Amino acid sequence: MRIIADLHIHSKYSRAVSQEMTLENIDIWAGKKGIQVMGTGDFTHPQWFNEIKTKLEHAENGLFILKSGHRLPPSQTPREMIPESDAPTSFMLTAEISSIYSKGGKVRKIHNLIFAPSIETVEKINTKLGWIGNLKSDGRPILGLDSKELLKIILDIDSQCVLVPAHAWTPWFSIFGSMSGFDSIEECFEELSPHIFAVETGLSSDPAMNWRLSKLDKISFISNSDSHSLPKIGREANVFDCELSFGSIINAIKSRDPNKFLYTVEFFPEEGKYHYDGHRLCNVSMSPEETKKNNGICPVCHKKMTIGVMNRVDKLADRTPGQGSENKIPFKNLIPLDEIIADVLGMGVSSKAVKKEYEELVKNIGNDFKVLLEASHEELSGATSSAIADGIINVREGKVELIPGYDGEYGRIKIINRDKKKEEPQAQLF
Repeated sequence: MRIIADLHIHSKYSRAVSQEMTLENIDIWAGKKGIQVMGTGDFTHPQWFNEIKTKLEHAENGLFILKSGHRLPPSQTPREMIPESDAPTSFMLTAEISSIYSKGGKVRKIHNLIFAPSIETVEKINTKLGWIGNLKSDGRPILGLDSKELLKIILDIDSQCVLVPAHAWTPWFSIFGSMSGFDSIEECFEELSPHIFAVETGLSSDPAMNWRLSKLDKISFISNSDSHSLPKIGREANVFDCELSFGSIINAIKSRDPNKFLYTVEFFPEEGKYHYDGHRLCNVSMSPEETKKNNGICPVCHKKMTIGVMNRVDKLADRTPGQGSENKIPFKNLIPLDEIIADVLGMGVSSKAVKKEYEELVKNIGNDFKVLLEASHEELSGATSSAIADGIINVREGKVELIPGYDGEYGRIKIINRDKKKEEPQAQLF
């Protein structure tokens, strides 16, 4: 069975998250996006976990669905938001933990994802973590807990649990982050490192960047949206061909079998918030080469700049770009559909015209991922303007120009016109 999964999101109980991030709405939007499996996110938060227990029921092995009484009926759902299929979204029990602690003489700030197979397991995890810190304060709790100890806790409770370092290269809060991370998985998890078989690429890196580190050759790279609002669900995702169960999905990730783990859907990493180095307050953005020339100092305020993902990968890599791709799970760089429409129309993503065009296109083609990944130019042209159809095909072919994001600022995109002469590939534009 072909499965698209987004396993890292947040609930309305996390800071800076839309109050519309409810299980009912996530179910609806997953259908609109074409996603079969969603992470619940935030299972450590008492109120959210109570909603999970109240509103979800066990479905397939280790996965859950929204109880029929909690699914929004068509009469209460805008027509364009009704999923193509009546099949309910499957949910995996997931959470993100922010660990802030001292190790090796440095303060570490690491975010880790936890995947759990049952309600009973989550209850035990929450009880244990509740002794360590305040789980009520945020959907993504901050705990003074070593990442290795967190891993030990969940494995002792249930050996089926999985820990995945989240957005592994983000400067401030990740295992390889330039500001508070480690230089290797082994440095972080020590003797428990063999239990780490996957990392999350994050928006500012893609698998090809990670392939440059030979020490990650036995690691799978997963991609998730880390969504704080409904429209951003699925902006990154994983595509599997396996049974619809917790164990099968985890095995597909762990085995790195290309017949089971088909590919990941990625941002163009330049579009992420931390791809380049820079200093947002001074509007300074630099490539790693420019940063080196400036000794990492902002030329405007003369303070240290935030060192981004590209620079950090360069520092830890033992391969040049393009090396290390042999026998790896492939990936596809995409731009979210609403952003493509906005770029073509020359309007903001939140504008009424963009939202209307998005809803009509998704309704006519079937779902968001069908539009981005599968629909032919002829199908697209029958459902939207030729300019938008051209834009979607151009993104598939990598015909885009990108201004890299830096220091918390998203990158900016420009889709190359189809009627221009052949352009240089995106990777050569810088």
